[in-house]
Amino acid sequence: MPDSRRWGRATAAARGVPFSPVRVHVFPDRETLVRVSPPAAPHAVLVQQLHDPNSKLFPTLLAADALRRSGAQRVTLVAPYLPYMRQDAVFRPGECLSQKVFGRLLRLGFDRVLTLEAHLHRVPSLRAVVPGESLSAAPAISQWLGRHAPRACIAGPDGESARWVQAVARLSGLPDLVGEKERTGDRRVRVRFSAPLPARHVVLVDDIASSGATLAVAARSLYRLGAERVDAVVVHAIFAPGAEELLRRAGVRRVVSCDTVPHPTNQIPCAPLFAAAL
Repeated sequence: MPDSRRWGRATAAARGVPFSPVRVHVFPDRETLVRVSPPAAPHAVLVQQLHDPNSKLFPTLLAADALRRSGAQRVTLVAPYLPYMRQDAVFRPGECLSQKVFGRLLRLGFDRVLTLEAHLHRVPSLRAVVPGESLSAAPAISQWLGRHAPRACIAGPDGESARWVQAVARLSGLPDLVGEKERTGDRRVRVRFSAPLPARHVVLVDDIASSGATLAVAARSLYRLGAERVDAVVVHAIFAPGAEELLRRAGVRRVVSCDTVPHPTNQIPCAPLFAAAL
């Protein structure tokens, strides 16, 4: 897709297969026409970064249809960030179940969906939502840590991060610790870590950074325990306005992200992970 061509080229190059751009034309009434280059391969892979899902989903489904009409028998979607996964329950009467709706729409167009670190809480795996896999970012993050923080320890802000924090620790050979998060209000949290810290340089890792509030609270807690430097690595850099400033005020020295969502903090390329999974 047009805004994901860098990702598409990188994935194709890592896989050693041809790359072909998808062309999108928008009419004055905002309707969309999608064209692919026929004939399509029997197995076509469409790459689309879905961090702006409401504007991108329908053209993505049109592209899947165009690929099938051009000869593709099987269509796989590579979506580095998969939205709507956090909306996995009806919390109040009258709400929709967004995760299920989004999954049904993707099933209309795609035989398989590959994403990175889908934010899943109440479902056992991505296959409960769509046919496909949620890949681990641990190999890419551990490589970055080996180059830039070889003597640090890794910290996760809460129990939800424990599984993949430990995966990063195993691959990088670095010690890890996981905090305990307690909500003290609608927008307030407390994060506690156990002393002593395994190292004075701590790298906080999390799958999604949106408001930055949890990471900021975690950083302050680590400094209280004696940390001399706290950095943060996130997979999906959503970052609401003011989030980075909040982290800086909390003492986070460096913020780094995977390139699943375009952002100035992108430093960890992940296309090779998808190429290997294809």
